[in-house]
Amino acid sequence: MTAVSAPGAERADDARRLRYAKRFATAVLPEVSRTFAISIRFLPGVLGRAVLTAYLLCRIADTIEDDGAAAPERKAELLNAFLRCLADRDAAEAFPALASDIQGDPAHVDLLRHTDLVCVLLRSLPDQTRGRIEHWVGVMAHGMRKFVQLYPRGIRIQTVAEYREYCYYVAGTVGCMLTELWYEHAPSVGKPEFTRLWTKCHQFGEALQTVNVLKDIAWDAEHENAIYIPEASLAEHGSGHRTLLDDAHLEGNLAAVASFIQLAWTDLDDALEYILLIPRRAVAIRAFCVLPLLFAYATLRDLSASRAMLHHGGSVKITRAEVRTLTVAGLLALCSNHALRSLVDRVRVRRFVPFAATT
Repeated sequence: MTAVSAPGAERADDARRLRYAKRFATAVLPEVSRTFAISIRFLPGVLGRAVLTAYLLCRIADTIEDDGAAAPERKAELLNAFLRCLADRDAAEAFPALASDIQGDPAHVDLLRHTDLVCVLLRSLPDQTRGRIEHWVGVMAHGMRKFVQLYPRGIRIQTVAEYREYCYYVAGTVGCMLTELWYEHAPSVGKPEFTRLWTKCHQFGEALQTVNVLKDIAWDAEHENAIYIPEASLAEHGSGHRTLLDDAHLEGNLAAVASFIQLAWTDLDDALEYILLIPRRAVAIRAFCVLPLLFAYATLRDLSASRAMLHHGGSVKITRAEVRTLTVAGLLALCSNHALRSLVDRVRVRRFVPFAATT
């Protein structure tokens, strides 16, 4: 005779598992993204839980895509299985075992091995919120699958147009998803505000992605077998994907990267305009958006004067001291568009550190 749990006991088990899922998500977040962990604490209640859940789901998909050892057919299979997790509880429960062969950054792999818990968070959200997250994470994963299959020996972006398409899938979709969540959960973001934000929302996500691509050129090539600087752009300067980290082609590679740095400046300025369109009454949303943008401006400033990202093992990161200082300065300037523009103008030309550290 099969034992059947009482409905009350099932509800108690579900409540305990949801509490555990929340604790896991809170603990793993700073391990997979220091920047995002700083920003998300400003978003309250259901909105904060929705954005946290969405971010972790995107990171799981990214972990599958980034595994440099997995065959493209295996990645495509797992991305399809991951998409089933979003709407199918049984699929979510089975996924950690199914994806046990995926390799990568230990924290990211740990997150993937707890996909079932992230899906517990997803199922705890209101139906409309869950539907928009499922939609945009689905668009992202389908785009990742397309590029994994297009470049079975490792992603090798060929043109600027193709780079733009890739960035839309992996980051522009995030800007679209966030904007829909603002509209659903923030009373100050009504239809007119949403319509204005929608015109620039994908640029917000893509701008941050381009800065990440630039600072991690060497890391992506060496650890994830992926090169996002287009072959055509490198060829214009006498180089190519095979010589991206070759010291003999450093000047040509720098020239190609310089054009992408300029592209990133333009994208960041579009992202700033997106933030300035967010109503000043939506203080929490502004805080969430402003901090990663300031960090990106500071990183791009340092990238403009660096060659480290084009050397084996090289990368560019702003200091923890500047992160702390920018966090304070950004929050102080939050409710003034003029102050935010002035802060960005300063950050883009020189390091933003406490006055005491400069004396």
